[in-house]
Amino acid sequence: MPAPTLTTARLVLRQLRADDAAALFPVLSDPEVMTWWSSGPHQSLAETANYVKGNAAEDEGYLCWAITDAGDDTALGWVILIDGKLDVKEIGYILRRDCWGSGLAREAVARVIDYGFGDLRLRRIFADTDPENSGSIALLERLGFQYEGRLRGEWETHIGVRDSLIYGLLRDEWTMETMP
Repeated sequence: MPAPTLTTARLVLRQLRADDAAALFPVLSDPEVMTWWSSGPHQSLAETANYVKGNAAEDEGYLCWAITDAGDDTALGWVILIDGKLDVKEIGYILRRDCWGSGLAREAVARVIDYGFGDLRLRRIFADTDPENSGSIALLERLGFQYEGRLRGEWETHIGVRDSLIYGLLRDEWTMETMP
């Protein structure tokens, strides 16, 4: 099933589409944005097109939303919910660097969390982040996620073997009132 369209005061979150590749190439080819990603910066639009096509696929065990401004359909990044155990999903996100610090990631991720706990009736959402990704850690903590543990040597990435920090949030811990 496609990801349902979700809205916030400033954003429209819609199903990621294969034709978002051109807009997302600057995101996925940016070395700073991709530092903590599981793969390195993309070298070509074709690489991004293939990657976006995979994330845009429906019925693959995840829901993936393009983050767009309310007045512009251009993808600025995405938020994804990945199937885990029954009533549990992992959340992931990426955002164009020139949008960092604007609160857009927080707004988009919070809206997807609200959908997950409200509409999907999930009991738990978790995130996996690199121990040195201070921006992602700060975002998760602002949204109420709790540090749950460290997985040593969890990922082999373009910058070497990396540990993962696991953050979790339970449905009864979440309220949209924590949002700005």
